Amino acid sequence: MATYLTPNRHGYSVRFSPFNANQVVVATSQYFGLAGGGTLFLLELVDGKLVERNNFQWSDGLFDCVWSEVDPNIVVSASGDGGLQIWNLTGNVPCQTLNEHKKEVYSVDWTRTRQDQLIVSASWDRSIKVWNPTRKISLNTYLGHSQLVYNAMWSPHLTNCFASVSGDGNLKLWNTLNSTASMSFRAHDAEVLTCDWCKYDQNIIATGGSDGLIRGWDLRSYAQPIFQLKGCEYAVRRVQFSPHCMSLLAGVSYDYTTRLWDFKNGSEAMETIKHHSEFVYGLDWSNHKQGELADCGWDSLVHVFTPNSVINMLNL
Repeated sequence: MATYLTPNRHGYSVRFSPFNANQVVVATSQYFGLAGGGTLFLLELVDGKLVERNNFQWSDGLFDCVWSEVDPNIVVSASGDGGLQIWNLTGNVPCQTLNEHKKEVYSVDWTRTRQDQLIVSASWDRSIKVWNPTRKISLNTYLGHSQLVYNAMWSPHLTNCFASVSGDGNLKLWNTLNSTASMSFRAHDAEVLTCDWCKYDQNIIATGGSDGLIRGWDLRSYAQPIFQLKGCEYAVRRVQFSPHCMSLLAGVSYDYTTRLWDFKNGSEAMETIKHHSEFVYGLDWSNHKQGELADCGWDSLVHVFTPNSVINMLNL
């Protein structure tokens, strides 16, 4: 396991580069995101260790980040002042800032379907916005959630389609060509903090809630979840399907753990990893290295590792 300490900064989001197998960016905040500024760290794996290559300062806390899918030097961050920052990693200041949200932006994602290069942002102002990264004004604003929106994620399969989850307990599906949701249903009897699309089936999506549950949904028939995963003692902060195995999921929680499940093999976690001493917020699978995960948390630690259960499952 490779570990890096982001001193006096609490980790909220970590993402592997889609271009460089050894690079990650980490979005962090001072004072647990309640006050102070934020730092975006660019880290690189070198001889089994995480090395800081650069860092980028912002005047408010950073709560999420995502890489461009077309330029290996572009990263977008989301901040507590309602803004998005588009960074060129070869510079020191944002090459562009996008300021329309009225409250914290807690989620940002970049399209993966190649047809259009778009950004989606989700905010505590209850709105979702879609952006062209070359323009300063959003393309559209999507309203429909009755509480703050925690997460919005593009479908890796369907052009113009994204999902969103909210404190209102609902999962909504949107098409960028329409201003109203194309589908909406109650996913948890609690706040829904995270969602992710299955990489192998365009109809399967997972949600994680403040009830500590992860649920899987088939969008063709969503009266009942197709699976429900247990183990987290507190809220599930982020859930993500593996890019290398259809039924493998990872999740991180406010109970200080990172857990792995094979949803085709029961509801209990295959492995529970306790290498954080505070809330775990960030999580990402590497697309380049089978089974490799990154996570980060409020204890200022960033880890890149391959869980033992995944080594066995994927025969690595």
